[in-house]
Formats: sequence, structure tokens, C-alpha cells
Amino acid sequence: MNKILIGPKLRQIRLEKKQTQAQMAATLGLSASYINLLENNQRSLSVPVLMSISTLYGVDWRDLTSDESAHRLADLRHVVQDPIFGETKPDLQELRAALDHAPALTEKFLQLYKGHRVALEKIMRVSDKGGAADLLQSSPEAVVHDFFRTNANHFPALERAAERAAPRDAAELDDLYPALRDRLATRHKITVKVRPIEEMEDAFRIHDVDEGVLRLSQALDRPNRTFQLAHMLCLVEFGDVLDGLIASSGIDAPQATARLRVELANYFAAAYLMPYGPFLRAIEDSLYDIDRVATAFSTSFEQVCQRLTTLQRDGAKGVPFFFLRIDKAGNVTKRFNATSFNLAEFGGACPVWNIHNASYTPGVILPQFVEMPDGDRFFTFSRTVHRPVFSWDTQDRRLTLALGCELKYAQRIGYASKFNLDDATLFAPIGINCHLCPRAACSQRAHQSLFVELPLDTNRRGSTRYES
Repeated sequence: MNKILIGPKLRQIRLEKKQTQAQMAATLGLSASYINLLENNQRSLSVPVLMSISTLYGVDWRDLTSDESAHRLADLRHVVQDPIFGETKPDLQELRAALDHAPALTEKFLQLYKGHRVALEKIMRVSDKGGAADLLQSSPEAVVHDFFRTNANHFPALERAAERAAPRDAAELDDLYPALRDRLATRHKITVKVRPIEEMEDAFRIHDVDEGVLRLSQALDRPNRTFQLAHMLCLVEFGDVLDGLIASSGIDAPQATARLRVELANYFAAAYLMPYGPFLRAIEDSLYDIDRVATAFSTSFEQVCQRLTTLQRDGAKGVPFFFLRIDKAGNVTKRFNATSFNLAEFGGACPVWNIHNASYTPGVILPQFVEMPDGDRFFTFSRTVHRPVFSWDTQDRRLTLALGCELKYAQRIGYASKFNLDDATLFAPIGINCHLCPRAACSQRAHQSLFVELPLDTNRRGSTRYES
């Protein structure tokens, strides 16, 4: 059993109650010296003392014992790599000490840095019609992304709900579409109808509450129709679960909560179609062969990619992936993250990353090993998919998907098996985007860096117009 160390949280509780260590010790029936050892993580917490703290101070014991240190350490490590802080970086021991002894200050520092990055990114894209008042407001997509990442992109409550809803009959498991259609009809009086594209007003799904009809567009293929029914099942049958998660998120802006409800229902739909245990076994046994697993579960390539980012159950974890989807203009249209990799929020990703080359070879998986400016290395692979839209104006419906993981997990993935990981030339030097990248002498630079003054010499022409 792991030791329970709650020093910073215990200190925070004591300070909020305006107690000295001696006063807290008297309240709990302990010695002041023991309280001091607990606060400095020099003693682990026993279960009886944990329950006493929970009862006497009115705090949930699960909040006391939850460990976000690994996630916070990754965030803090990434932040201090920013060139704005100069070349001298604190080592891991210093960062861990900051988290252990000044957690509130560390959290404020991370919030401040996040505000700094949001302001910079919005300044870069603000238009003449925009105003300064909007600069410090995160978009609903960014707020929801941060909430998902804070939870490691894994929601046990939705996993349990999906497992409860999953059919037990083998015939239903073989084709979930009729099972979902019948469940919506019998339990919720919702009739499913597939309608011509022209009748759907450019929508994939329309739920007419008054008529009790769910209309699906003919533009959707079978996997996507099934996904939409699972999404609807979550909305009508597990609204209480969604309400609980939204309430716990701390998000209150109407636009953001609406977006959060949609994304959580999408999470449920993926968990319903690809149950955690069977899916994890299938993906591990196939060495993360996405096409093969998509066929096994009658899902799409994109649905499997998104499900891969959620496999963070305690005691049964898959490879932690980040997932990115871009359109042919380079705009980021979807992103999920279970890693320390920080994704560009507004597009403009690094042209050295071969995610932009995938459109030249439709349907072919392009693997690549990359290195970030801070030295972190990742294995990524990209592939195009087709969006289920029919339009004379937009006949090329291709989108590009990218998945990636930390280098240490690459040996578990079949797409990486043919590469020599000891080859120093294997790794492509990439950045988040040109505005934020400190790399010098990059032949693909398209913008001046906001943080680094690149040298300019009138007597020399470098590989780009931004430096000599």
C-alpha cells in the first residue's frame, strides 16, 4: 500500500482554520511534533488520523489523498523551460520542493503563466474588429481542454455509466446500432429516423424533443450514426452524471458549460462503443494497430484515436497519448491530451512536423520522432481521414489526425518498431509554432519569435528572412 503524504494540504487546512500546530494537535488528539512531521512529509498518514481530519475539519478524505503531483510537476517543468526565464533552469529536486512546500504559490505561478500565454496567443490573432477586453478571456474550447487535461482525460464516472449501459446479449454486441435505437425507443420514447441531407439543415443530428424524434443525416456512415445514438443516450439517460461532472469543473460560463456537456457525452459514447477492458486488451495485443481495432469494434479510425487518449484507469493504463486534428488550412479542430506535450491552441503548428505532409499521402500512416526545444522527445504518427460532409463547395473533405506519446512508450507501438531509437539523427527538431519557438537557424521559420532576438547582419543572408 502506498504511503499517504499530505503535508502541504494539511498545512493549508491548518492555516485556513487559523490554528497553530499545537492547536491542530489538540483538536486531533496528537502531539505538535507529529503534526510538524506530517506537514513536512516526514511521516505518512494513518487511516484513523485521516478519518479524524476528514470528520473534524469537514473535508473529503479523497480530496486529501488525491495525488496530482506528477501532473503538476510536468506542467511546472514545461513552464520553466520557456525562454522567457533565461538559460538557468531549476532542477527537478527544486521543482518538487516547490510543489511540496509552496503548493498554493506554485498554483498561482502556473495560473499566471497560463494567463500570459493566453494573452500572447490572442494578441497574435486579434483583428481590427477585436477589442482589448477579449484578450484575457479563454475560449470555451480552451477552458474545456484544460478541464479534460486536469483530469488526465479520464472520467471514471462516465466509464462506469457506459459499462452499466452496455448490452449483455452477444447479438446486441455484434451490432450496437439497433440496440441503441431500440433502447432510445423503449426507454425514452425517442424514434430514430435517418433523413436526406437536404432535410437536415447542414446538421448531422437533430433531436426534436416535442415530437420525440431523433433525426440523423444520411451523410453519416454506420460508425458515426452509432456514435450519435450513444451520445444521445448519455444526454437523456445519464444527465445526472454529466451534471455532477460539470458542477465539479468550476466552469460556469454558459458557452463553456454547453461545450463541456457535448464533450463529456462524446466521451461516454466512445466508452460505450469501446468498453475499457476489452478495448485496452485489443489495442495492446495489436501493438496499437488502429485500423485493426477500429474494425474489431465497428468504429472509425478517428473514434479509436480519441479513445486512446482516455486509457488512464488506475492499475490498467494504456499508453498516454495526445491527439490533434487539423483541417487543410492548418486549423486545430480537435485536441485531447494525456501527456506533457503542449499543443498549439489556435493552429499554426510547426511545419517541420509531418502532420502537414499527411495530406500528400491520403490514408497512409506517417510516423515521426520529434524533439521539442526543451529537449523532450516524442513519437508521433499522422494520417488523413474523411469528414462525413457532402458539399459542392467543399469536395475535399480530408482532415489530418495526429497521435503522439513520450519516447519511452514507443517500443509498445507497432508503427515505431522498424526504427533505430539510438540513432541521434532520428529526431526532427520541432516547436509549438513559430511565434513561440526559440530555435535559431530553422529553415522553416515563418514568423519572428516573441521571446528570442534572432541575429540580423546586413552582410549575410540566412536561410530565412528573420535571421542572418
